[in-house]
Amino acid sequence: MQSTKPQTNGKAKPEAAPTNGARSNGSRAKAAPGARLAAAFDAVEKFPVLLESRARVMRAATAETTRVSDVIEAVESDVGLAIAVLRFANRSSNVAGSVGSIPEAVDVLKPAGVLAIAGTSPVFDFFEPNGSREMRPERFRVHALAAQRAGDEIGRTVGWDSRDELAVATLLHDVGRLVICSLHPGDRGQFDAVAKTPEQRVREERDRLGIDHALVGGVLARRWNMPPSLAVAIERHHAADADGLAAMIATADMVAHYSQGEAVNPERLRTCAKRCGLAPEALRDLLYEMPHAGSDSPRVTEPCPLSARELDVLRHLSEGMVYKQIAGEMQLSVSTIRTHLHNVYGKIGAVDRAQAVLTARDCGWI
Repeated sequence: MQSTKPQTNGKAKPEAAPTNGARSNGSRAKAAPGARLAAAFDAVEKFPVLLESRARVMRAATAETTRVSDVIEAVESDVGLAIAVLRFANRSSNVAGSVGSIPEAVDVLKPAGVLAIAGTSPVFDFFEPNGSREMRPERFRVHALAAQRAGDEIGRTVGWDSRDELAVATLLHDVGRLVICSLHPGDRGQFDAVAKTPEQRVREERDRLGIDHALVGGVLARRWNMPPSLAVAIERHHAADADGLAAMIATADMVAHYSQGEAVNPERLRTCAKRCGLAPEALRDLLYEMPHAGSDSPRVTEPCPLSARELDVLRHLSEGMVYKQIAGEMQLSVSTIRTHLHNVYGKIGAVDRAQAVLTARDCGWI
């Protein structure tokens, strides 16, 4: 018995109760799964920020004239930053669960708050494993951004109103996978995306582990006080009857897998695209364009100062309509249309219709 004492490192008190030793060991064994789960959640909340993303936030937030749009773009392009900023914003917000987009979060925290978060977050550089071969932060980030880009194009095509929320949902749709990586570090099935479709891998997760990453992702979103609509969409994006935001995530996820040369189920892709309002022709265009770099459709990066009516006027102008046609479409008088347009000029500093439309397009408002 004396030979076992050095292994306790001097902590003899827990061992000293002669009648409770077995019971204590049993309690510790039962508590272990819960402790491991808590540690896995904590690991996700400390998911590292790409070094380049932190540098971009620092440049944007400390510039002589702070560009909020650059801060938002850097956060939206980084999984670790997005998680941290949304968590802190929802913790700081007066209404829990009210912050579901990065522009809203930056508005709550201000660029200085985002700078503080970025400066104190763990970081990784390209291709670094972050001390664990299972986490692969850069590999995870690449797929998340591909899904985000596909989702944004889908949202633009179908006229989805909450494209900022869609950006968060597609960026974080697989975040539950990071928890599974921490809980089951030797499990390789979740990385076999080349040979197996997303649905096949989800079924295998359920069979092997009794849980799947989509369900865990929904738990994480609720843990971070994100809006219920986002949590449900992340949780259900692999459901057979997924619709609305969940169907958009599912479609974007499959398009991203396809663009990266990975397996997808064509029938499942067509079904999800139909449920989110994406026509077959538009889906074909998206599958053709996605492997190519870049996007000609910027989303909202600067807060939009225009009202819904003013945006509608600009959209109709961008379609080549004249005042009379716009008035008929919106069931307003021509003079009201002119008033809306002059208000637009004043708010965004445009001198004519063409400049107003170009500015709105560049900012991603229309």
